[in-house]
Amino acid sequence: MKRKEMKPEIEANQINHPRIVSPQEWEAARQQLLVKEKELTRARDALAAERRRMPWLAVEKNYEFDGPKGKANLLDLFDGRRQLIVYRAFFEPGVKGWPEHACIGCSLVADHVAHVAHLNARDTTLAFVSRAPQTDIARVKARMDWEMPWYTITDSFDADFGVDEWHGTNAFIRDGNNVFRTYFINNRGDEQMGSTWNYLDITALGRQEEWEDSPEGYPQTPPYEWWIWHDEPNPS
Repeated sequence: MKRKEMKPEIEANQINHPRIVSPQEWEAARQQLLVKEKELTRARDALAAERRRMPWLAVEKNYEFDGPKGKANLLDLFDGRRQLIVYRAFFEPGVKGWPEHACIGCSLVADHVAHVAHLNARDTTLAFVSRAPQTDIARVKARMDWEMPWYTITDSFDADFGVDEWHGTNAFIRDGNNVFRTYFINNRGDEQMGSTWNYLDITALGRQEEWEDSPEGYPQTPPYEWWIWHDEPNPS
C-alpha cells in the first residue's frame, strides 16, 4: 500500500492565530469561557436526567449469539448484572480491513474504551457484537489488546436494533429475566463513547450517585465510594 505523502509542517507564523496576551488577560479569557463550559456541563447533566426518564421497550424476541463459551442469549450478555450496553462493531467479510482488522472507525471506538471493571462496579456490562466468527474476534482482540466481551450476531439482532448498516450503541436493563431497551445512540453520538462516565450517562440508572436528578427509588450512593482500582476483585 502506498503511504500518503506527509504535508510539510506549517510554521507558527503562517497561522492566523489569536492575539498573544499577558497572563492576566489570558486568565480573564479562560474565566469567561469557563462560564459557558459550566453551562454546557449543567445542560449535559439535565439531558442525562431526561434520559433516565425515557420509557422502556420490552424485548420480546429471544436473540442468540455465539460467544467465547458457546451459545448465548441477550440475557446472558448481561453476565449477571442489571444493565447492558451493546456496541455494534463492523468486523466481518465485506468490511474494509477484514480479516486483519475491524472497521477503522469501530476500531477507534474500541481503542477508547476504558477498563470495563469500572462499569462492572456500577452493575453494568459493556459488550461488543459483530458478525465475524469467534475465532476471528479472539484473534483481533488479542492483536489489538482489547478486553471487552465480544459476541457474534447470528440472527436479526442488528436489523431489529438499528445497527445492521451502521454502528450504534444500545442500552438495556433487566428486571429478573425480562429485558428492556432503554436508549439508543449512533452516528456522531458514538464519538463520546469510551469513557466510563459517558457510558453510564446513557443508561437507565445513570451514574447512580446522590447528586443526580433521578426518579425516586433509583439506586444512588455518594460519589467516590464506588470507585475502584481495576485490579481489585470485581465488586459486582
